[in-house]
Amino acid sequence: MIYYWLHIAYIFFGSRFFWNEVDLSADLTRTRRVSLLDCEALRFMANSKYFYYMDLIRLEILFRSDLYKNTIKKGMFPVLGSQKIIYKKPLKRWKKFDITLILEGWEDNWVYHRQVFKHNDEIYAIGITKVGFWKKHKIQNMSKIIADSGIKKSEMIVPTDILNLFKNDYNIIKNTEIKP
Repeated sequence: MIYYWLHIAYIFFGSRFFWNEVDLSADLTRTRRVSLLDCEALRFMANSKYFYYMDLIRLEILFRSDLYKNTIKKGMFPVLGSQKIIYKKPLKRWKKFDITLILEGWEDNWVYHRQVFKHNDEIYAIGITKVGFWKKHKIQNMSKIIADSGIKKSEMIVPTDILNLFKNDYNIIKNTEIKP
């Protein structure tokens, strides 16, 4: 956990003081390497590490764009509504890979991203996330946040295949019984 917080601090301070601002609607790609600490049985990247890298790239775009001053500085906090991942091939120890964050669109309360893991231009995994901002026990209006953060488009329709991935999430929660 310490490594995670150090990485977030690195992204925050790098974004604030050393790196250029990025366009919120542009794709953001980072190159990473599978370290020994990322691996299960010292061989392949653990499933949990894909989510870790997805988290870091979302935070990077938050800190490197106007989104930071229009959310965090106003007392809003990002919340992950849901995330899905599709694995094609495992990433091996010491392999370099690219992770690309792609804005897929937004609706009233949620913004959707696709995060693609590639090695040598081959897709190894794809993650899809549904993210919102929370303030005073309420999810905030994403269209206003997006507009305030510099995106000129008034709307960006989320592709149907992505919306369908998340369609039954709340039904699953509602219909899940925990047996003693």
